[in-house]
Amino acid sequence: MKVICDRAALLSAINAVARAVPSRSPRPQLQCIKIAAVKPAKGGGELVVSGTDLEVAIRLSISQVEVNQPGEVLIPSDKLRQIVSAESNEPTLTLEVAGDHVTIRGADATFKLNTYPVADFPPLASYAETVAQTSAAPRTRTNFGIGAGVLRTLADRTLFATAKEQSRYAINGVLMKRDGKKLTMVATDGKRLALCNGGLGAGSSKDDKAVSAIIPTKALQMLRDLVGDVEEPVHVVLTDSQLICAFGGDISGKEPARATLTSNLVEGTFPPYEDVIPKEQDRRVTFDRDVLRSAVSRASLLTTEESRAVRMKFSNTGKQLHLSSRAAEMGEADIRCDIAKFEGDDIEIGFNPNYIVDALKVIPETEVIIELKAANKPGLVKAGADFVYVVMPLNLT
Repeated sequence: MKVICDRAALLSAINAVARAVPSRSPRPQLQCIKIAAVKPAKGGGELVVSGTDLEVAIRLSISQVEVNQPGEVLIPSDKLRQIVSAESNEPTLTLEVAGDHVTIRGADATFKLNTYPVADFPPLASYAETVAQTSAAPRTRTNFGIGAGVLRTLADRTLFATAKEQSRYAINGVLMKRDGKKLTMVATDGKRLALCNGGLGAGSSKDDKAVSAIIPTKALQMLRDLVGDVEEPVHVVLTDSQLICAFGGDISGKEPARATLTSNLVEGTFPPYEDVIPKEQDRRVTFDRDVLRSAVSRASLLTTEESRAVRMKFSNTGKQLHLSSRAAEMGEADIRCDIAKFEGDDIEIGFNPNYIVDALKVIPETEVIIELKAANKPGLVKAGADFVYVVMPLNLT
C-alpha cells in the first residue's frame, strides 16, 4: 500500500475512529486502527479508517488522498495519532507499507512503525449487506432515514439524563423507539427522565409495529459527534443485536457512506417510561428560559452534596418564583425571578438545581413551561412540542 494523504483530513478521521479504540486490551490488535486504501476503476481514491472495541465500531472514508498502490494495514492507534498530530506543518503525508511495517513520511521526517496482520482485525458489520439481507447479514427489524441535525437534537436532549452507575444496566443507555414516521428517544437515571421526539426522513421502511432498542450511552455520544452537516441524511438499521448508522450515501446502501457507526445493543428491559410521565398536573407556570436558568444556577451556589435541594416557592399573586438554599457551613441564598404566566394555586417544592439546569441547557426555545401537582409529586418541564422532562422532588424537611 502506498498513499499520499491530506494530513488534516487523516488526523480528523483518526481522532474520530480512535474513540472506538480501547486504551487497554488483552488483544493488542484491538488497540490498532485499520487503514484500507481503495482505488476504484473509475479513478480517484479513497482511504477507509476503522476502529473497534468489539462493542462499538466506527468506519470513516476520506477522499483527500492519492492512492498509488491499494492495500490494507493495521497500525497501533496511539502512535499513529501522535505522529500525524505532530507533523502539523505538513499539508500531506505519505504512508507506505512494506512487509510488517509502515513508513510515514513528511518533508523532513520519516517514521517507521511495526504493524499487525490485517487478518487479526475483527470483521465489521456492513450497512449495505444488512439492508440487502444477504445470507450472512442479521435479521433487520427496522430501517429508516433521519436528518443528521434531528438525530443530534434527539441525542442532546436525552443523553444528559442517562444513569451513571453501572448497577442498573438497562438504563445505562437511551431507548430508541421508531413508531411510524416518528423517532422517540428516552433516558432516565431513576430520578429524572428526558424524552424527545423527531420526524423521520423519506425512504424509511413502512413498519406496522413500533420497534425499540436500548442504545449504549457511549455509542450515542459517538453518533452525535459524527454529525457534520446537519442536512446530511443518516440511514439507520436495527437488528436483533446491533444498531448500524450510515452517514451520507443512500438508504439502499448502494452509494457508499461517509461514515458508519455500529454498536451492540444494551440487553434488558427499559422501564415503562409512559407510566412515569405525570398526566394530571393542575399548576402550569411559564418562564423565560434564561431568566429561570440564571435564578436556579445562582441558588445552587449555596448547596452541598448533603443539602442539595433548592426550595422553590411559586406565587401566583405576585407572579414570582422565590428560590432559597442553605448550607450550614457556608450560608444561605435568596433569589427571586419573574413568572411570565401562572395557572393554578401557589405551591412550594424542592428540586435538585443541577437537574433543572441540565434540562435548560439543551432547550433552544426561549419559553419553558413547568407543570406541578404537589410538593411530593414529580415536576414536568416542557419546551416546544417535542421535549418532555420529568424530575423527582426532594424532601425539604
